Amino acid sequence: MNYKTAHQRPRSQSIENYKLSAAVEDGVYYNMAGHDVPFSFSSLDTSISSLKNCQTYVDTGMDIATGVALDLLQSGCDTVDVESMEAVMLEYAAVNRDLSNYIKAVEETIGKLKRRTPEEIPNLKELVQERYSTLQSKNTDDELRQSDKFVQFKEQLKDLRKQMGMPSEEPEVNLDEDEDIAVTQSIDNFTCSITQMDMVNPVKNKICGHSYEKEAIEKLIQDRHKKKKPARCPRIGCDNHDVNTADLVPDTALKRAIEVHNKKQSH
Repeated sequence: MNYKTAHQRPRSQSIENYKLSAAVEDGVYYNMAGHDVPFSFSSLDTSISSLKNCQTYVDTGMDIATGVALDLLQSGCDTVDVESMEAVMLEYAAVNRDLSNYIKAVEETIGKLKRRTPEEIPNLKELVQERYSTLQSKNTDDELRQSDKFVQFKEQLKDLRKQMGMPSEEPEVNLDEDEDIAVTQSIDNFTCSITQMDMVNPVKNKICGHSYEKEAIEKLIQDRHKKKKPARCPRIGCDNHDVNTADLVPDTALKRAIEVHNKKQSH
């Protein structure tokens, strides 16, 4: 089965096809039948909000692509199929970056023009396009790989490989590591440091990399904040003294590894 079509790729066509062109054109003072027709900048807010909603759809697409990649890895599919999802993730990251740059170009341009009188307002579309082009000229391939969603994607694949005892994409430092020790360490990672029970819905701390049961860590943070105190990471030896809910992301790889381990134990 060709898993390259398991999830629809984002369109690689230019961001020009779905940005604010229509709304920006309306923002220019056109001469219609000899009359100047003014435009209120507030009418652009809805268009900007729509573009921001598009970004949430892109995020959802990246989440789905991550899930497909983890499914492929867990089912033992060819590495090429897993890598195809990495290409999809990079395309999504590029679309998201283009959307962010265009929204930023519009907001910055409008911010400057609001201080002018109607008679001083030039062609809004041209100004936005000029600012957008400037932002786009600073784009690099490296920043796509450094985007939060892509970094999480790579980390989850790495974690799942580790939890399943699969070889890492990176060269192993110690090739003679005892397999039993590795299995024991993985099982230990299944236990929440707060509840001391196997996790069911683990979340990972983006700051220190430790995982906890979602409900337990959120309650710990809430209780500490009620006392006007920061919540420190409950893992022994961790120097992260200020854990916040914004730092927590679903640990999909660990959750899958726990489910696989539990199925094996039940047989």
